[in-house]
Amino acid sequence: TEGARLFEEGGRADRFWVVRTGSVDLDMRVPGRRAAVIERLGHNELVGWSWLFAPHVRHLGAEAVTPVRAHEFDAAAVHGLCRDDPEFGRALTRWVGDVVAHRLHAARVRLLDLYAPYGAGGGL
Repeated sequence: TEGARLFEEGGRADRFWVVRTGSVDLDMRVPGRRAAVIERLGHNELVGWSWLFAPHVRHLGAEAVTPVRAHEFDAAAVHGLCRDDPEFGRALTRWVGDVVAHRLHAARVRLLDLYAPYGAGGGL
């Protein structure tokens, strides 16, 4: 439902979702202020990747912005599948790695938009 928290920053990462319909905001705690929305996810996007990497702790929080329908996966069960089928495990790890790399790039672009001088054109 709208406004429902899927998980909190710093919480145990024991499951993940792939959004079917609706929107989910990823947010980060900001001391003394409201949580800052980092990214909005929608159809076919992965919500939660920290389950794959030790120490399995959430880096961000997540909240449904609209009513959401999603496929939910238990991390322990998926870890078992990866262990039993190494090729599946490699493909899944590659997919999650691609998601993380894409989000890191998008965050860097947003930071440049926020902090780069207008018309600077380079120089980092």
